[in-house]
Amino acid sequence: MKRTHSPTFDMMLVESDMEMAQILDDEYLREEHGLELIASENYASRAVMEAQGSVLTNKYAEGYPSKRYYGGCTFADAAEKLAIDRLCQLYGAEAANVQPHSGSQANMAVYLALLQPGEKLLGMSLSHGGHLTHGSPVNFSGRLFQAVHYGLNEQTERLDYDMVRDIALREKPKVLVAGASAYSRIIDFETMGKIAREVGADLVVDMAHISGLVAAGLHPSPVPHSTYVTSTTHKTLRGPRGGIILCSAERLKAVNSWIFPGIQGGPLMHVIAAKAVAFGEALQPSFKQYQKQVILNAQALSAALIEKGFHIVTGGTDNHLMLVDLSRSKVGAGEITGKDAEGWLDLSGLTVNKNTVPHEKRSPFVTSGIRLGTPALTTRGMMEAEMKQVASWIAEVLESRGNEAVMTKVHAEVRELCEGFPVYFDEHGDDHAEGSCCDPQGGCC
Repeated sequence: MKRTHSPTFDMMLVESDMEMAQILDDEYLREEHGLELIASENYASRAVMEAQGSVLTNKYAEGYPSKRYYGGCTFADAAEKLAIDRLCQLYGAEAANVQPHSGSQANMAVYLALLQPGEKLLGMSLSHGGHLTHGSPVNFSGRLFQAVHYGLNEQTERLDYDMVRDIALREKPKVLVAGASAYSRIIDFETMGKIAREVGADLVVDMAHISGLVAAGLHPSPVPHSTYVTSTTHKTLRGPRGGIILCSAERLKAVNSWIFPGIQGGPLMHVIAAKAVAFGEALQPSFKQYQKQVILNAQALSAALIEKGFHIVTGGTDNHLMLVDLSRSKVGAGEITGKDAEGWLDLSGLTVNKNTVPHEKRSPFVTSGIRLGTPALTTRGMMEAEMKQVASWIAEVLESRGNEAVMTKVHAEVRELCEGFPVYFDEHGDDHAEGSCCDPQGGCC
């Protein structure tokens, strides 16, 4: 089958809205011809995208299965129940809410279920690898609640659980938040749970980045140690963009009421259907093999970058991502900013995001670091050899300080590599009907 357009639309869109069809086509070509290294991005399967673009787009279904405020919800109920059942099976949880539109809204609902405005929340500092919703002053979590923070040990650049305990004992938070958006090591949720109980706090774990690894049994699960666990569904879990909440059966009612009618209206039933498809994919044996390769690729990329003279925060990675501190790297003698690096690499076909680093001295709009991840590259079927090549390209572009000839050369080489690892269609437009690869050992589907 020959295609010239994105797998997300057919000729009807081309006929009715050519402007939008062209935008989607351009985005499709950007994804096919470039290397996606943003740790929070991945490629959803064709099946997930088909469910998200389904007739459930049309259904309004305020409330929960069997307790709706609208008629005609028989099949909406079936879709949501399927998503809940698969999600609970995936993580061994008693109960779940699959309605959050995002991870941020999942966190908001959990905090409101546990805290009154002005009560204290202890989370990981954003500049040390935490998240906006873990108490940043510019976020609702820092504006509604009294937020205090823990960070990384200055010498080891790792979480220091004794330090977390000392801060918790001093601050006496009502909620302790664990989880990160730019921390590359295993998080000890059991110890965090013990600290929370010692100070009389509830442990909330935001596992958005590592949820795919947890589902595959490659990272310790937070479920047994937490009051609530939240996650997105689009990062390592490789589903549609959205959020989820896991908890015990007795805790479900409180958080359900905060999702609806507390902070959201009707659920996005088409997205919930797509979540159910993604959870079903994550229950397959091939998903564990995929996650194993994600970690192997991250470790290969990290090691190759260290060999090139880059400073990786914590000295390596146990998961899917790494944080490069350019201010402490030999490449560029510490003078290249995260903003510079992101821009130059983007023009070279390598998509990354600038990121703050521990003890950041630059603005969040400039930063001293870049964050890299391997979920999307692994979905394409790439392995350790390709990670070494990616590291070489990153070093070449940054050492040239954005030299136009170098960026043009690297971009051409990147595109050539991408043609051998198509996401949805190969360079001839032939349809890979099963979508993105679920088994990196088997190449593209």
